[in-house]
Amino acid sequence: MAAQRNLRITLEYEGTAYYGWQVQAGRKTVQGELERAVHEITGRRSTIIGAGRTDAGVHAQAQVANFRTSSRLSAAKWPLALNAHLPPDIGVVRAEEVALEFHAQFAAKEKTYRYRILNRDTPSALRRAFVHFIRRPLEVDKMREAARHLVGTHDFRAFGSEMSKKERTTRTLRAADVERIGDEACFTFTGDGFLYNQVRAMVGTLLEVGLDKQVPAWVKEILESRDRTKAGANVPAKGLCLMEVRYDETS
Repeated sequence: MAAQRNLRITLEYEGTAYYGWQVQAGRKTVQGELERAVHEITGRRSTIIGAGRTDAGVHAQAQVANFRTSSRLSAAKWPLALNAHLPPDIGVVRAEEVALEFHAQFAAKEKTYRYRILNRDTPSALRRAFVHFIRRPLEVDKMREAARHLVGTHDFRAFGSEMSKKERTTRTLRAADVERIGDEACFTFTGDGFLYNQVRAMVGTLLEVGLDKQVPAWVKEILESRDRTKAGANVPAKGLCLMEVRYDETS
């Protein structure tokens, strides 16, 4: 029997049709589709480990995953082989062989997420699956100022969902920015990890400032309160995309 190899893949997907990344009985998931594809190629079951467990409806531009296999198929041929067995809304961009101990989730150092809001008078037929639509003009400069309060190492309990009281909720957010790109307001966050629904809750909270319902300093008060009921509502999943996962150069 051939020796085990560890393959690292980078993939993109539109999350609209999926109940998130993680395998769930009776539901269509990205991990489930990948594991099915590997099984069809090799005839053996493999567990696909993702860097981040994106939620239902969330997209990815550069998700990273790894799996072990005894297949002799070269790393260069794996993207073509996988894509031939995957639906068109999931695409493997590249593959490489890595050390057996590499773990896509535990080795990840930082992740970058982006949330897009279409901010104009009319919705978009072409971008409807990728943006949240808000007609009322948004104060982007005020939201950018408010986002600065989120940067650093903090207890982000006020922005998480479905947490136990014992769950560790401290994370480090290295960057948080809001900018207008054409007719969109784009929110970009880079950190060492994120709580369940954290990005969607942070955007929902910043929107309270962008709609002139709150002042920028209010975001700091919410952060320090550690009270989820005081923060803004979660924005819809469809505007969120995992943009990048970073590792040490040796990973």
